[in-house]
Amino acid sequence: MSDAAIAVSRADAQASAASQEYLTFRLGEEEYGIDILRVQEIRGYDPVTRIANAPDFVKGVINLRGNIVPIIDMRIRLQLGAVAYDAMTVVIILTVGGRVVGMVVDSVSDVLALQAEQVRAAPEFGGAFDTRYITGLGALEDRMLILIDIEALIREDIMSIAAAA
Repeated sequence: MSDAAIAVSRADAQASAASQEYLTFRLGEEEYGIDILRVQEIRGYDPVTRIANAPDFVKGVINLRGNIVPIIDMRIRLQLGAVAYDAMTVVIILTVGGRVVGMVVDSVSDVLALQAEQVRAAPEFGGAFDTRYITGLGALEDRMLILIDIEALIREDIMSIAAAA
């Protein structure tokens, strides 16, 4: 391998180390991003089996290849208003803390690699609303992504689901 090829290879390695990949999805008019490493698969929305006394954001459970998977509606969870399911509605299957959980979103956009300089700190709003699950804002040329700490959010949801069971 030539010196030039080695230099390019090192530059590529440094660039990829300085970036993080996010799966982007929509909820209403806003676009969100979660760590792609948490995503197991993306599926169309299928009917779920309801669970009595579950929190309102838990739509129910599905049987996914022998595993019972709780399904969380992110519009309800993030208090974003009315939920309407259509052909674009999808379930993102995640692995969080060794558990498999599904989250319903309006649609999936794409996978983006954000460089560290493209991620801005989450704004402080005092007590106006809960921002503890927002890790930052991804600033792209014509887009703004709300980056979510999906692990922290889902871990709390799993605890509330377990308490309801």
